[in-house]
Amino acid sequence: MCVLTGGSLLRKALKIDTILRPLIGSGGPYEGKVKLIVRLQVQPWHATSTLVHEAALAALRVSPDNFWAFSLALFKRQVEYFDAPSQDLTIRQIREKLAQLASEVLPADTIEQFKELLTVRGSANGGTGVTDDLKYNVKFARQNSVHVSPTALWDGLVQRQVESTWLEKDWLEFFAKQVVA
Repeated sequence: MCVLTGGSLLRKALKIDTILRPLIGSGGPYEGKVKLIVRLQVQPWHATSTLVHEAALAALRVSPDNFWAFSLALFKRQVEYFDAPSQDLTIRQIREKLAQLASEVLPADTIEQFKELLTVRGSANGGTGVTDDLKYNVKFARQNSVHVSPTALWDGLVQRQVESTWLEKDWLEFFAKQVVA
């Protein structure tokens, strides 16, 4: 399990995409032996963090196969959602911008459902269609003292030695120690 937080998200995400996925994916040496679970880590000190994480969860709900593609697209355009560029936008404007990004990556027939999941429901403080999913991720991070990036867990235990600087050789060494034949 890996949690991505912090400023250089694109670099970290691309390492997952170019190093980890080939190692554990189809044809990789750890195919079927290691499962990567991405947990989201909201950074409440950044005003739009909740909104972009809700969008990621909505993408996961409407098109699980395209979650990672949406995530990479979001990482590539993350600066648009940083504090300064978004400070004069309303929550609705930011969500609409996220829906536009989703329309570039997700199947066309999922975009209305994506937007619906990001719409506030019920009472005045009812949350969105992915609020419970967001709460789960926040609770998971809190219970595991997740606050740095990346944070890797192996069989539920935090692995402090894992670093964002790791290359393929580092992951191969780690997996060789962790994976039992």
